[in-house]
Amino acid sequence: MRQSTILRELVKRKQILVVPGIQAALFARVAQDAGFEALYATGAGISNLQLGLPDLGLATMTEILETVRRIVDVTSLPVIADIDNGYGGPVNVYRCVREFTRAGVAGVQLEDQAMPRRCGHFRGKTVITQSEMVQKIRAARDGSIDDDLVLIARTDAIAPCGLEDALERAQSYGEAGADLIFVEAPETLEQLALLPKRVGFPLVANMVEGGKTPLVSALELEEMGYRMVLFANATLKSAVKGVQRVLAGLRIHGSTAGLAADMISMELRNELTDLKGFERLEREYGDNPSGRRRYTKTEEGITR
Repeated sequence: MRQSTILRELVKRKQILVVPGIQAALFARVAQDAGFEALYATGAGISNLQLGLPDLGLATMTEILETVRRIVDVTSLPVIADIDNGYGGPVNVYRCVREFTRAGVAGVQLEDQAMPRRCGHFRGKTVITQSEMVQKIRAARDGSIDDDLVLIARTDAIAPCGLEDALERAQSYGEAGADLIFVEAPETLEQLALLPKRVGFPLVANMVEGGKTPLVSALELEEMGYRMVLFANATLKSAVKGVQRVLAGLRIHGSTAGLAADMISMELRNELTDLKGFERLEREYGDNPSGRRRYTKTEEGITR
């Protein structure tokens, strides 16, 4: 079964799908081991972790795509790729979605921000017209090489245009062919609860620690009527916090001897990077550079 088909089945359930943000291939394996069912390749997180840049639309399509390919390659879970605003107009979206579906993603998230775009919880956002975003959704569908691709349409219209405009956009994006609707950055619990009542399509929530939206649990969101919740920043923030803690200890003490509790073990590191699997390949190929099978002559005959 294709990963996109699996993702479609997951969002059809009554139980909400909890999806962590992933910024690197290694984190994908950690999330899979933790028992999650799908992953979100976050554009903001990749920009932060891989490039050391803020989420201001500075990362290019190819830079994001390169990391997404690596994430897809190391996990058996469906991966949703954050493709920002498709890196241009509808034709750019067409090419973008074609490249990401070739990389094996199960879903893409496309937003209606204008350039220069920015994090959904930053100030200064602007949006394109509703009609242009509808054309982008059409282009995304046409560009996909996977008929089951899950298309998430995001609107950032609450801040620049108001809640009613965002609700109108959300409905029209679903009617244009989006599978799930993502209304970014509702600012109150009342707004968060209102969206499932006013939008006639499955909804995605985004929980951003320190962002504009109040933090609520997945269970509360499920009761409101949401089908998916993203925790896009949690992994990155916790990883940086851990690195800061270990480096502070190393700087003070000149040793990591007392910091083992803040680090994974060598065994777990090797497990996450599939060391044993590559050692098996070394045994298979390492002593036979030519690639030819070796045979040994015995009294019983020739054996491999």
